[in-house]
Order: sequence, then C-alpha cells, then structure tokens
Amino acid sequence: MRFTRLAGLSGIGFVLLLLGGNLALVSAGFPTPSDAVGFDEIARLHAGASDALRLTSALLPTAWLLATIFAAGVFAALWRHDRIRGDGWAVVGLAGILMQCVAFAGVGAARLAVATTATHDPGTASQDLGAVAGLWGLHNALFGFNQIFLATALLGLSVSGRRAGLVSRWHAAVGLLGAALLFLAATTSPYGADGANPLALFGLVGWLLWLVWIVGYSVVLIRGVEEEVPSALTTP
Repeated sequence: MRFTRLAGLSGIGFVLLLLGGNLALVSAGFPTPSDAVGFDEIARLHAGASDALRLTSALLPTAWLLATIFAAGVFAALWRHDRIRGDGWAVVGLAGILMQCVAFAGVGAARLAVATTATHDPGTASQDLGAVAGLWGLHNALFGFNQIFLATALLGLSVSGRRAGLVSRWHAAVGLLGAALLFLAATTSPYGADGANPLALFGLVGWLLWLVWIVGYSVVLIRGVEEEVPSALTTP
C-alpha cells in the first residue's frame, strides 16, 4: 500500500476515533466546552464515570499515531511543491498537527488527574474541591489553547494544498473558515479557564469543520496524489 493511501486511511480512522470518544464522554454525562458546570458537579461526574474516561483516554495514543501518519502523508504530497515555490505552508501545517497532539496529551492528562482527585475520597466533605478546581482550570486552559494548533494546521495545509492544486476551493474554504473560528475561540479561551468560554460554540463549529476537512484530505490521499497534482510536482 502506498504511504499516501495509508495516510488517508489513517485520517479517516483518526476522525472516527475522535467522534466515538467524544460521543462516549457526552453519553457518560461529561460536560462540553460550552457548558458552565460547578466544580462539585465536575468532581461528581469524574468520580462516577471514571471508567468511561479511562476507556476513551486509552484510545488517545492510537488517535495521535493516526494523526501523525495522516499529517506526514499530506506533507509528503506537498513538500516538493512548497520547496519549488519557496513556500513553507506545508511545514506550518505539519507543525500544527504535531503540536496539537502534544497539547491534547496535556488535556487528557489533566482530565485523568481530575478523575483521580475526585475518586480519592468521593462523596465526603474531605473531597478536595480546590484541587479539582485547579486541575479543571488547567484542563480548560490547555483545551482552549490547543485550538490554535488546529487553526495552524488548517491554515498551513489549506493554503499549501490549494496552491499545489491538491484541494478544491470549497475544501480550502472549509479549512480557512475552521482556522478562523478556532483562532477566535483560542484567543478568548482565557476568559473561560474557570468556566465556559463565551465563544466556545465558535470552537465547536471550527472543530467540526476540522473533521470535515480531514475527511476531505483523506479522500484525496486515498484516490492518489499523482493524479491530483501532476503539474504542481513537476513544474517550477
């Protein structure tokens, strides 16, 4: 199997894992970024559904591996064109995807730390809500700032892909719109570190566009890059 096709399948697998994991967490009662939830409720949810959280967290390493393979496949399809043109947009996009993997590792670790703290002595007055509040604030901050790396990936690979002729106008437009929404949500995330970001819905829409964008790029990679951009890879 060609690496670009493997990368395309990895991108689709990454999206499926993200959707499945998030649906499992929502079904278990965990709040979304747009929900304003008290720290006592956060502690109760993490103590009562820690098994679901650990199960979905166990899927994250696979998701990051698939995301890295996908990013490498897109970069491999674009880097020669960027080098000929003297552009660095593909590098920008690759860096964005790799950095979001690192940042989201922090998000997952913070959430597991909340669950551990909440289950240490659940349902009693000794439960340390101060520690839960601090860890949840760290989780929210990391989650919010992580969106800038998604925006960076969307921006870099959309611009590079469009200039190479690898993606269509609508595909690039989806990427750039998602990047703008995620950038806005990331910029306002400090105002939601101890609660709900007032513009969290912008981030949610941007995240959904990110998933659509990945699927679109994955289809292009599976179909075969050579047929999509023969001139971009052979002419200065």
